[in-house]
Amino acid sequence: MDTTGERAGGWLDRSRTVAEPGFSRWMVPPAALCIHLCIGQAYAFSVFNLPMSKLIGITDSAPDDWKLTGLGWIFSIAILFLGIAAAFGGGWLDRVGPRKAMVASACCFGGGFIVSALGVYLHQLWIIYLGYGVLGGIGLGLGYISPVKTLITWFPDRPGMATGMAIMGFGGGAFIASPLSVYLMKLFSTPEHIGVAETFLVLGIVYFVFMLIGAVIVRVQPEGWRPAGWTPPAAQNAMVTTSNVHLDDALKTPQFWLLWGVLCLNVTAGIGVLGQASAMSQEMFPGRITPAAAAGFVGLLSIFNMLGRFFWASTSDYIGRKTTYAIFFALGVVLYAAVPWTGQTGSVFLFVLFYGIILSMYGGGFATIPAYLRDVFGVRYVGAIHGRLLTAWSVAGVLGPVLVNYIRQYQIDSGVAKADAYTVTMYIMAGLLVVGLLLNLMMRPVNARFHMKTEPAVA
Repeated sequence: MDTTGERAGGWLDRSRTVAEPGFSRWMVPPAALCIHLCIGQAYAFSVFNLPMSKLIGITDSAPDDWKLTGLGWIFSIAILFLGIAAAFGGGWLDRVGPRKAMVASACCFGGGFIVSALGVYLHQLWIIYLGYGVLGGIGLGLGYISPVKTLITWFPDRPGMATGMAIMGFGGGAFIASPLSVYLMKLFSTPEHIGVAETFLVLGIVYFVFMLIGAVIVRVQPEGWRPAGWTPPAAQNAMVTTSNVHLDDALKTPQFWLLWGVLCLNVTAGIGVLGQASAMSQEMFPGRITPAAAAGFVGLLSIFNMLGRFFWASTSDYIGRKTTYAIFFALGVVLYAAVPWTGQTGSVFLFVLFYGIILSMYGGGFATIPAYLRDVFGVRYVGAIHGRLLTAWSVAGVLGPVLVNYIRQYQIDSGVAKADAYTVTMYIMAGLLVVGLLLNLMMRPVNARFHMKTEPAVA
């Protein structure tokens, strides 16, 4: 007997997402963007921190209000569970297909906002940790990896460009979320009430619906499909394999851990700067960069972060992933080491330009790594391997801000002027990028003993 549950399960089944003849592969990037533009809201979550520190005091923090230090853990927990969900959900995603994973992501991410709205209403911070941090973080992880393998298999001729288009949405999601969140809080606020709970509720519903649209649109390619007129190149680059490595075997290779270190170091350097960009610009150029100008600087960095994801990932299709990452690290070393000099000379223009390029390479690293994994390990398990690799993001999400914040505070406590408090940090970041460059240079093709001898049947 056909039940409603069985019908819903059928719609979510991977077999129901196989594209019919005439389906355009260019419909898949918009489906991915529906997910990534929503979960990219994570980069704008900081707009809630100050209002949530005044829920009782309204105009100023009251003794019973939450502290910013406690609120800062909401984002950190979410990034931590992003990595955990991506690591453990990758294999499941390969089995069930992108639609079911997208729907699960929508439920977790949208549901995380709704649970957090309850936490704000009851003024219980642990509920928000559970809602946006744990549940929302799981939604972030599943949503981040869900379209990756699908895009790579639809675009075997341009895998970097394909993943760049989607992951660009994660970098650009804050552009939608930040002004929308501010508008909604203003709309629901009264002289006696800050409208954070209502804003969370609306965002949870809106994001859930929008992410479901992506799940409806997404399709996987029929078996044996290839782009019209395209055949695999006869002569492959040494770093591009035509074989596949099983997920369990990939973790046994030195290449996986080299790439783990490469991603971790690239993200550590960028995310530390991204989290302190506003304060850093004002402290390095006191009196010249106002709070409003600093906010504009953060917005500009977001543009570089977003566009860098598409530009660098697309460029990697032509110059190779290893070369692209070599540029990230070599150029990054020079730019990080030169940042203190821009402060000493008072050049705001060069300061902004250098950080814009740095953030473009930060975003580019995220967008290029799935294609790098595909080149090294093959396409069969790239989604699951990518999920495991994203644990590097979780580590970097803690390491980067800690390095920037604590070293800055140590410098200030030691009597160093705020304008010079970031000098040592920038040199440390440059040193981390040197290590990343060496790890990338050590990359070699995976030993043939790890290649799968037979292909498993498609579920």
